Amino acid sequence: MNDNTKKTITSRRSFMKGTALAVPAFMIVPRHVLGRGYTPPSDKLNLAAIGSGGKGWSDINNAFNEGKENVVALCDIDTKSAERATKKWDKAKFYKDFRVMFEKMGKQIDAVTISTPDHVHAIAAMAAMQEGIHVYVQKPLTHNIREARMLTEAARKYKVVTQMGNQGASNPGQVQMQEWYNKGLIGNVHTVYTWTNRPVWPQGIPVPTDKTARPDHISESDWDLYIGPAEMVDFHPLYHLFKWRGWWNFGTGALGDMGCHIIDPPFRVLGLGYPTEVECSVGQIFTQDWTPSYIPEGCPPSSQVQIKFPASAKNKSEVTMIWSDGGIRPFHPSLIPAEEPLSGTGSDNGVIMMGEKGIMTCGVYGLEPIVYLNSGEKITMPKDYATDNPNEKLPEYGHQVSWTQACKAGFGSKEHQRLTSSFDYSGPLTETVLMGNLAIRSYQTSSRKDDRGRLEFDGRKKLLWDGKTMRITNYENANEFVGRKYRKGWDLV
Repeated sequence: MNDNTKKTITSRRSFMKGTALAVPAFMIVPRHVLGRGYTPPSDKLNLAAIGSGGKGWSDINNAFNEGKENVVALCDIDTKSAERATKKWDKAKFYKDFRVMFEKMGKQIDAVTISTPDHVHAIAAMAAMQEGIHVYVQKPLTHNIREARMLTEAARKYKVVTQMGNQGASNPGQVQMQEWYNKGLIGNVHTVYTWTNRPVWPQGIPVPTDKTARPDHISESDWDLYIGPAEMVDFHPLYHLFKWRGWWNFGTGALGDMGCHIIDPPFRVLGLGYPTEVECSVGQIFTQDWTPSYIPEGCPPSSQVQIKFPASAKNKSEVTMIWSDGGIRPFHPSLIPAEEPLSGTGSDNGVIMMGEKGIMTCGVYGLEPIVYLNSGEKITMPKDYATDNPNEKLPEYGHQVSWTQACKAGFGSKEHQRLTSSFDYSGPLTETVLMGNLAIRSYQTSSRKDDRGRLEFDGRKKLLWDGKTMRITNYENANEFVGRKYRKGWDLV
């Protein structure tokens, strides 16, 4: 957006704010007069989707809410993946390049869902916000910490309504957990365990070297768009569709995939802020004796990360959070009976918060919360428990619908303030999640060999973090992973 465009939008909005006060209450003011952000609550939003297949389908379909909104544009480089969406909304304009979509239709789009691979999230979201378009972005919010901070600040600057796609944030179980904690049931928390069975895709494997032809429906220019800001690599099925998660070029591994779901409950309940330090270890793969595979391009098969937080306004103790993935999970604390699962059905994913007076557990998305008190009492969530969220019975707890309603109400409205994962919250949450990945990538990095030809790894240490300046203070090489290098023409500004 150039300076003249910005001035035009600013002038129009300033004019509309002034004139809206002078409009008699009984008048019906058309959309084009009110301008974006001032849509009458009874009107429909014009929605677009960037990434229209897979999770992109459920995001735009839930936001569409059985026709309560309009879908006017769809964007995807893969026409087969997007086919379900293009058939349902056959009148919507279809694009492969979201930049072209905004150029052609930016003034007609009120809000957009962004459900691409992780590496495109920030670029697409920033482009939308600079057009004054409200954004819903899949988790993790961004590919790196710097991008998360930039989007958080941009949402305020451009006064758009935002939501990250960690739908468990709108789950009533999280409200119950906050109520339990605020009543002081478990006291101050000192240790938190979080874990997942992910990855459930190939990860920790060698970089593919075989040549694989692109599918007929994906052209060379389509693949160039898919690569976007990342380093150019040839097409391979291990990069598209789902398996991109295991490669740093595109994804953020198991931690990026599930961290924003699983770390969300303790981050919210305890009111955590920027961490102060991080340390990790990762699983190794041996294909020859005594020499572990070295694959810095790929996420590891498993990892364990320890992140420390200072005391918060809600929790008066420092907190040590331990994350495990690859199927590694914590052991039963003494308060959980041996025959009971650690956290929810199956215990494949979960949270345990260890407090002075007891512990609180839940499964992924904040499901099945339970309190075990030191006294031996067990407290479960009532089956008829309900919150004041009118959308909680909708798909994914109304996470997308609450966002569309807030878009209609406008930036700063009570509907906006009630959103459970606007960027003011989900930005710092994402930074914490990606802090773990910064440690993992530092752990995997080697710049030299010893006199016997063995790789040496300087980054395998505790890393100290300054959240305000976004810097590791005791290992400069780690700061390479705070952001990323962008391919020419795809810089984030």
